[in-house]
Amino acid sequence: MILHELLDYTTLRLIWWVVLGVLLIGFAVTDGFDMGVGALLPFVGQTDVERRIAINTIGPVWEGNQVWFILGGGAIFAAWPPLYAISFSGFYLAMFVVLSALILRPVGVKYRSKRPGARWRRGWDWALFTGGFVPALIFGVAVGNVLQGVPFRLDDDLRAFYEGSFFGLLNPFALLCGLLSVAMLVMHGGAWLSFKAEGIVAQRARTYGSWAALATIGLFALGGLALWLFVDGYRITSTVVTDGPSNPLLKDVARDGMAWFANYAARPWLVIVPALGFLGALLAFLGLRAGREGLTLLASGLSVFGVIATVGISMFPFILPSSIDPRSSVTVWDSSSSHQTLFIMLVSTVIFLPMILAYTAWVYRVLWGKVGEAMVQDEAGHSY
Repeated sequence: MILHELLDYTTLRLIWWVVLGVLLIGFAVTDGFDMGVGALLPFVGQTDVERRIAINTIGPVWEGNQVWFILGGGAIFAAWPPLYAISFSGFYLAMFVVLSALILRPVGVKYRSKRPGARWRRGWDWALFTGGFVPALIFGVAVGNVLQGVPFRLDDDLRAFYEGSFFGLLNPFALLCGLLSVAMLVMHGGAWLSFKAEGIVAQRARTYGSWAALATIGLFALGGLALWLFVDGYRITSTVVTDGPSNPLLKDVARDGMAWFANYAARPWLVIVPALGFLGALLAFLGLRAGREGLTLLASGLSVFGVIATVGISMFPFILPSSIDPRSSVTVWDSSSSHQTLFIMLVSTVIFLPMILAYTAWVYRVLWGKVGEAMVQDEAGHSY
């Protein structure tokens, strides 16, 4: 037996769909509170010292958190090449804006306190706000567009042609999803500041974070209602071949107003996933009000998991539907790398992902503890 045949092609494709989801959720849970803190910075910090407290809660960990972003992009490139080619070219300008905003964060963290001038520091504070708010918004906008279908098509040689525009991405439903993303990550950032900061910064974070938790609940419900009433899903109308060649054009696809709810109708127990999105946000709200720091952070992370996992489960097996040529839609079953490639990458993931998790856990253990005024004003320390 050839080694990679230990797992059949269908199983490997399903495993890599799950792995991709885990990596994206890992990014949202870890780097999400970094973005949330950035978006909250002008509001939780009214003085220079208070802003430095907020910045120092994420300063030592944001670089490691962004590893999940790199891993997610690498997994898309290696496991789902058509998805990488279509999304990264079609969303090129949106990606450029996101990366430009993300670049502001490391520069802001490193350079903000290099000079004592108020104008200098205020400028970097707004750069850090941009680096938190803009990616959170655009990631949500991207998800909203994916749910509606993206305007691309494949020709007979499987070359992708994107026929949309950057401003076309900013439609009402996508902007609603963007606001949900911002609210969710601000909630998560508020939970993190409540957990890591001391004094008035933590108090303000609990206030703003609790508002964001309520907004998350409301926007998540409103998004689901809008999806039900106004957004057509997609379903495969031909025979589903789960272990066939990676050619999206070999299937037939039709629009269906209820398609994104079909998986819940077929397997009602899946409703627990969106329920976790609501429950986590509600528990985060109650925890922020009660000052239960650790449980609040876990609850907000649970909400992030529930919201993002809801999208994946609703769309399965679709990954990137096409709004102008549904047959070109990319699914789990027809857009992956080869059987052998998926197996080799899975072996590598099994070896290296636990190492990354262990190192990440060790870093957070070493950096355990709260950040307060005494720490950031200690000249002998390494605060930002």
